[in-house]
Amino acid sequence: MREPDDDLISTGRVADNTASTARLFPDSVNTKFEIFSYRNAAAILKGSFEEQFAELIAALETFEISKTMIRTPGGSKGPIATYVDTLFSNGWQETRISADLHVKLIHAKRKDEILSQYTRDGYLDGHRIDFVKEKVALDLEWNSKDQTYDRDLYAFSAFYDAGAIDVGIILTRGSSLDNSFFRSLGKVLNKDGTEGSEDVYKKFGASTTWIGKLLYRLDAGRNGGCPVLAIGIRPECVSDH
Repeated sequence: MREPDDDLISTGRVADNTASTARLFPDSVNTKFEIFSYRNAAAILKGSFEEQFAELIAALETFEISKTMIRTPGGSKGPIATYVDTLFSNGWQETRISADLHVKLIHAKRKDEILSQYTRDGYLDGHRIDFVKEKVALDLEWNSKDQTYDRDLYAFSAFYDAGAIDVGIILTRGSSLDNSFFRSLGKVLNKDGTEGSEDVYKKFGASTTWIGKLLYRLDAGRNGGCPVLAIGIRPECVSDH
């Protein structure tokens, strides 16, 4: 039976060749994550940013979240986001872009004659990315409204168009972390660690961030010209404790 938003979900129809992408990553990563590359993001990352790529591989190989972390209420920054912060060195910084646009209108035939000029202050302002190291950006989306992907991709595009980054990465829930998986976790935990009354699966609705919603946006080109690597977290990343 089709769900109402089936048409807003993708399995990566216009992503780079999946077999070619998989060959760029070790088996230790391919078995734990779903990986989709757009605009040759994986090849660019491995070929042009060896240090960042090595750090990403190390983080993904280490990556392990627990069922307790998933069951624990998030608040302003949940346990999973806090944990991901520990996987990247201080060289990866939360970054905000700000830029003014200086415009010149020049005579079409006398190119040294400026007819008028002006500056648009704050032409780019307020776009944030969780982690940036040199020209590589990474965002984590665990359980937000799926419209958050639009914000992330717009930020990637803004940074990319300004020459601030060359490639973006989004780490998010994979397709196999689905309703069936979350139903198996039982109830959410209260802040004191005791079992609550709400079912865990109700926190993870169809309109929250998971890779099918992200790939739909990437297939539609909402990343602009920015190469993007989409990484989906599989149940193999989840421990029982």
